[in-house]
Amino acid sequence: MRAVSSDFAPPLKLIAPFFKYGVIFYLVAMGALLFFSPSFGYAQTDVAGWAHLFLLGFVMMIIFGAMAQLIPVVLETGHAVVEVYYTIFPLLGVGTAMMVAGFWISPAILPYGGLLVLVAMISFAIESIVTLRKSDLKTLTVKTVAWSNGYLLLGILTGFAIALGLTGAMSIDVERMLKAHVYAVVGGYVMLTVMGFSLILIPMFSLAHGFEEDHIRRAFKMLTAGVAVVFFGALVSSDEMMWLGYVVSLLGILFYMLQIWQIAKLTVRKEWDIWAKSMVFAFGTLALSILLWTIYTVWDYTPLLHASVWFLFAGFISSMITGHLYKIVPFLVWFERFAPLVGKEKVPMLHEMYSKEGASMFFWFTSSGVMLGGFGLMAQNDLSFKSGASFLFVGALFLYVTMRKMLSYGK
Repeated sequence: MRAVSSDFAPPLKLIAPFFKYGVIFYLVAMGALLFFSPSFGYAQTDVAGWAHLFLLGFVMMIIFGAMAQLIPVVLETGHAVVEVYYTIFPLLGVGTAMMVAGFWISPAILPYGGLLVLVAMISFAIESIVTLRKSDLKTLTVKTVAWSNGYLLLGILTGFAIALGLTGAMSIDVERMLKAHVYAVVGGYVMLTVMGFSLILIPMFSLAHGFEEDHIRRAFKMLTAGVAVVFFGALVSSDEMMWLGYVVSLLGILFYMLQIWQIAKLTVRKEWDIWAKSMVFAFGTLALSILLWTIYTVWDYTPLLHASVWFLFAGFISSMITGHLYKIVPFLVWFERFAPLVGKEKVPMLHEMYSKEGASMFFWFTSSGVMLGGFGLMAQNDLSFKSGASFLFVGALFLYVTMRKMLSYGK
């Protein structure tokens, strides 16, 4: 594990809105699930609206805020233009709301929301790449930042093309472009980002030392190549190329999981806190997602594919993000408001800056909701799915309350 420095971190007031409103988008997304059925098709505009609400409003909003903090820390250099994040936040937030309204209410709104999101993401990607060029470091995490931002650019450009296609302003094969778009964003940006920064954060929070990085390096190469093959396979309508990319990507994720298992065996931290529970649940649902996808490829039963995507999104990605929020946010608040007081007066410990009971309620409601919702999708059972959605919404309420308390602690 390589040490990281906090000397280049931006101020809390820049980062806090990303976390605050990302959690609000998550709350809205979980509430919206109550109005969905376990039987659906990916071409439905209401489903596309929910996916963008979850991925843009929650996942991207939180990741962008975390990257504002972590990129300069990892690269050991300040942001090239840190002020750009003050514009990225409103552009992404308003653009996401408009896109969701476009999918749910009127497709005519889509290009306008898509344009705002496009500008926000291009601004983020360019600023990240320019900041990256300031650093001489060549670690694996630095490489994942570079490649993930490249895939982000591809993903948002194809997404904007889809928005134009849905309104009739551009003649494109929407289904083919959609596959390229989803894989570039989810596989290329989200998964590579999670992979790169979990290599730093998981060993740091679990106090694991002395592990080799052979598995994660194989994972990075395979996932990077697999996403590229799927992306171009989708553009040229080659199912064979896409399946090759799927297999290579899957091998990359399996190597990544093997690396995390190796780190877990070396951990000296035994506290079973909200972060540790979230990490175990995250990788458990990732394994379940892979298993269901594998069975789907043999059985060709579509509800299994839906459940596989559900466990990837609501289980793995969501738990990786929310679990780390309970570590990252208290540290950021403590560093800004209490670090200057060390040695002068008593300061709180990090674990004292959030309600353990509230965090525990969030975890149990959310994990139960994910499992109930996944079973409802597999069995096409409306009661199970709606029950899962209800649990997830209650869990999201606990997350919102605990996040507000963390961000306001010590004011």
